[in-house]
Amino acid sequence: MLVFVDESGDTGLKFEKGSSERFVVTLVIFEDVEDAHAAESRIKKLRHELGLKKDFEFHYSGMKSRYREPFFKALGQQQFFYCTISINKRKLVGPGFKNKESFYKYACRLVFENAKPLLDNAKIVIDGSGSREFKRELSSYLKRHMNSKDDRFKRIKKVQMEDSKKNDLIQLADMVCGAVARKLAGKSDGVQHQRYIRHLELRVQEWPK
Repeated sequence: MLVFVDESGDTGLKFEKGSSERFVVTLVIFEDVEDAHAAESRIKKLRHELGLKKDFEFHYSGMKSRYREPFFKALGQQQFFYCTISINKRKLVGPGFKNKESFYKYACRLVFENAKPLLDNAKIVIDGSGSREFKRELSSYLKRHMNSKDDRFKRIKKVQMEDSKKNDLIQLADMVCGAVARKLAGKSDGVQHQRYIRHLELRVQEWPK
């Protein structure tokens, strides 16, 4: 099992200085490695169909709108699931949320809790370079909360970070996350794009209530 993670928005709480209202994290989950390879191949083929360079990065917020709909039409036919959590940062209380790394780890934990019943010896791939220390902390944190001694198997086997520019399936997670975030914000383009992948939705949670 492969899980690719990306986010939309930021973990900052300084709204008067431009911090986003929400922080959204999405998991794109492949139960079968062959399905992941098929989706990766479809993305590469789509670049050729759209006349894009081989190293073009599909990035929802920074991409021309005319490329978004073909992307979701094509990838909506692939075999994966997605799970998203959208955190309304204005409703957060407690000092822990002021630490960006702690906030990020907790947001990941929340969305992984929603996907927990599906996880089976999963390899987790997260966008971002990050320090070695933070990588170790995040890996240990997720394993500690997802893996139980009572389980017959590990829900999370491995956690690693990779550069989205070099990983098409992190780009897929970015695109899905961007579309869901736009839809939750009430934007018509997000609604239009998400309808191509709505059947692949495992859960979208808005938190806290």
